[in-house]
Amino acid sequence: MIEYEDSVKISVRRQCELLELSRASLYYEPVGFNEEDQRLMVAIDFEFTQTPFFGARKISKELQKKGWAVGRKRVRTLMRIMGLQASVPTKNTSKPNPNNKVYPYLLRGVPINRVNQVWSMDITYIRLGKGFAYLTAIIDWHSRYVIAWRLSNTLTTDFCVECLKDALAYGKPEIFNTDQGCQFTSEDFTQVLRDAGIKISMDGRGRALDNIFVERLWRTVKYENVYLKGYTTIPEARCGLREYFDWYNMARSHQSLDYETPWAVFSGLQVMGSEVAAH
Repeated sequence: MIEYEDSVKISVRRQCELLELSRASLYYEPVGFNEEDQRLMVAIDFEFTQTPFFGARKISKELQKKGWAVGRKRVRTLMRIMGLQASVPTKNTSKPNPNNKVYPYLLRGVPINRVNQVWSMDITYIRLGKGFAYLTAIIDWHSRYVIAWRLSNTLTTDFCVECLKDALAYGKPEIFNTDQGCQFTSEDFTQVLRDAGIKISMDGRGRALDNIFVERLWRTVKYENVYLKGYTTIPEARCGLREYFDWYNMARSHQSLDYETPWAVFSGLQVMGSEVAAH
């Protein structure tokens, strides 16, 4: 941590703020899993990234086709640990916190034609050498620009709130969309949005396409960076992802943006002639 004179005391909390680290990351120790579980979790992550609408049953079937001697219950247990949940309804789909308010989905059929009209946020699993972490990001739907992101070793609400506050330092959207996860329905999270006067939208249960832009982002990030780099620690992953998101925003052209970069569209350097519509 930061060195300082005895006469100048800097709290651990303040040091983490200066270094843009969460306190959870400071005390992080890799979660212990045997080698077989590690390999299986990597395989599950690959399958889920390709088909986020598959639940434990279908993913276990796909793994069995590829030679894994694994059952649905084991896959379901590991998916729960990894924070993965199919985007279609099942009989035993986990529910959001019943004490938290769930907001309606506001974007069905709405044309998305300007920057800061809709921002969206989600969380995904990131595998490490001897453990895993969670990545959350906020994306502008119109430009595909990643406004803010955070990495954590726990699925707590605080790192999502921190990421949201980071994003709001750059402006604010008219509508903010998430799924119904307990992090996003929590009072701490929704209060930040309400205080900023932002309309809150949440994916409908079993609506695989309601947050499609973030799902596409996760697939891109994993195939273009995470799977290739094979990060072993959170600091290493944070450094690598920072480089990647800078490149993604500033240099990676998108066919859907007429081969402009997200930053060019988000900053107004390019005016798109076409519109995209929410599913």
